[in-house]
Amino acid sequence: MNENKSSILSPVICAKIDEWIKRYPPERKASGVLQALHYAQKENGGSLTQELLDAVADYLEMPRSSVYEVATFYTLYHLKPMGKQVISVCSNISCMLRGAEGILEHLKKRLGIGINETTSDGHFTLQEVECLGACIGAPMFQIGKKYYEQLTPEKVDEILDGMKNTHG
Repeated sequence: MNENKSSILSPVICAKIDEWIKRYPPERKASGVLQALHYAQKENGGSLTQELLDAVADYLEMPRSSVYEVATFYTLYHLKPMGKQVISVCSNISCMLRGAEGILEHLKKRLGIGINETTSDGHFTLQEVECLGACIGAPMFQIGKKYYEQLTPEKVDEILDGMKNTHG
């Protein structure tokens, strides 16, 4: 069991991290950083603070700069509060060639926000990501864990209207 070196991480998160890092040799517990950040972000309502990043680094006994590198590299980690629904629009080559720029512009206009912004009601955050690995369904975006493929502006409107009707 790893000794809790930071009071900012709850006992529940520490226990989850301890369970996860059992998969690695003791000298390689830093390999659990991705999952540790996921646990911390989820418990914090969907974003990571500098204090949480520092606490994860201290808990895993790794350089803080290494944790910052991970948290800023992967788009699944958020360093500021996000909307209830994060729309991640793929802009890699396949999606770009099949109209991702138009989908992104449509979303910006429809939601009244720019990239990396959140609607005033806190419901949607719009982000552009490099690749979501669904090239055959381009253009596409991800909301939560669900992929939406072969998008058109009309299909985007149907998706958003459906979310508004079911999620308030």
